Amino acid sequence: MIKILFVCHGNICRSPMAEFVFKDIVKKAGMTDSFYIASAATSTEELGNPPHPGTREILNRLGISFQGKYAVQVKPSDYEKYDYIIGMDSANIRNLKRMLGEDKENKIYKLLEFAGLSRDVDDPWYTGRFEATYQDILAGCEGFLNYLRKKNIV
Repeated sequence: MIKILFVCHGNICRSPMAEFVFKDIVKKAGMTDSFYIASAATSTEELGNPPHPGTREILNRLGISFQGKYAVQVKPSDYEKYDYIIGMDSANIRNLKRMLGEDKENKIYKLLEFAGLSRDVDDPWYTGRFEATYQDILAGCEGFLNYLRKKNIV
């Protein structure tokens, strides 16, 4: 089983969107049993809160369930637990390396790398552009699954 942790600042906008979009992608591909997928925050600001209304609106429109999701924070033990730890932006990556230590096993990635892009997934908490964020997350998640396929991991 491949274990993936999507990470953003508060775990209410981008990372839960990525978690549930990727779960939907692998479900449609018939690979649900091959993955354990979760999301977490680098901060403590939103702990215990449900996904942001903008994220919920996108997921509801797509018919993707996010039931039972509440913000949690990354823990040092997550480095050993997960095979891939995927941040949404450069600040997430810096914070992950600070929180988890040196990335000795090359597990930490930025999501849009898998779509062939070096830029960040903008935080809709600040931009209000949840649809643009969704399009970036979809491209990154599809690219990530293609990456795993090319590497013969799935």
